[in-house]
Amino acid sequence: MSFVSVENSELYYRVEGNKAGDWLVLVHGVGADNESWNGIVDELKCLYRIVRIDLRGHGESCKTLVDYTISSFARDLGSVLDELRITKLHLVGFSLGGLIVQQFALDNPDRLNSLVILSSIAGRTIEERERVLERAELLQTKGAVAHLTSATARWFTNGFIEANPRVMEWRRRKSLQNDPDCYANAYRVLAETDLVDRLGEIAIPVLAVTGEEDIGAPPHMTRTIGRAVQKGRAVILPELKHSILLEAPHLISGLMKKFFDTL
Repeated sequence: MSFVSVENSELYYRVEGNKAGDWLVLVHGVGADNESWNGIVDELKCLYRIVRIDLRGHGESCKTLVDYTISSFARDLGSVLDELRITKLHLVGFSLGGLIVQQFALDNPDRLNSLVILSSIAGRTIEERERVLERAELLQTKGAVAHLTSATARWFTNGFIEANPRVMEWRRRKSLQNDPDCYANAYRVLAETDLVDRLGEIAIPVLAVTGEEDIGAPPHMTRTIGRAVQKGRAVILPELKHSILLEAPHLISGLMKKFFDTL
């Protein structure tokens, strides 16, 4: 197992794939871990040298409670890249990870070849902000079990839920295995962060993707990202909800490969 020391935390990361390929770095969402990318990695590891990390407070990383901000998450990512001496890469983030990679791109404009932002946030309405803050408060006060009561229906389509009970149980266990305070602190960052006013500074090619039925990161946000950055493209996936990594890995990896091939 590989770790890097960052400020008050130890971060877990893993490296795999084609040693001759371009670097591809993957940043997961809140309450998950690096295994969220299993389906994507299976599709792309023959082409790219892939790094996936566990965010502070998640997975195998240290369960620190210090300094949960979008900037600290971005610095954590930079520390892993420095440890591996990665100077140029394709960077991909899902949900909270999508916000983290936005911040990283703003802080490190010369390090990236491209950016992929999946099911993430930009330009919340007042009502959307109020709803996500309510979910953050529910997680803080009632815990992951209460949070999961409504989350599964937001994350997955009904057909996928019915056809994949093992995946549902695996995702449920992942959420319940989280340290509750770390989970709540990270979710608060997701709920309170919106970088829409700075996206015009991002000059590298950007692919933004979300599901048509995603209510947490709805299509209007993905279209906003595509318009706001200097070289953006937005893709809305029909019928899908939030958890496109688990429900449609073949589709997502295909979009990513096609995007990288055009650079």
